[in-house]
Amino acid sequence: MIELSDMISELRSQLTTSLADNADEAVRFEVDSVEIEATVAVSREGGADAKVRLWVVDAGTNGKYAHAQTQRITVSLAPKVVADGRPPQPALIAGEQVDGER
Repeated sequence: MIELSDMISELRSQLTTSLADNADEAVRFEVDSVEIEATVAVSREGGADAKVRLWVVDAGTNGKYAHAQTQRITVSLAPKVVADGRPPQPALIAGEQVDGER
């Protein structure tokens, strides 16, 4: 299993790659929102720095955690690009924004 935070980090990495790929293409896609739906297992670690962790459960192992330990969650993200001290801008997959593009 992987932690939910690792899954979101990988999503961020892949969106960043998509932003850079095919930068000279005429057709681009504005990323308005990204929704992630996952089944997570909740665990609590003891000790002085106790924390709760959310682990993404693979569909093949879902039965193992099927009872009260799992939750189905949806996370909605609104990706923005922050560069060169400018205000956050919508993420545009595959290139720069052109005149008249929304």
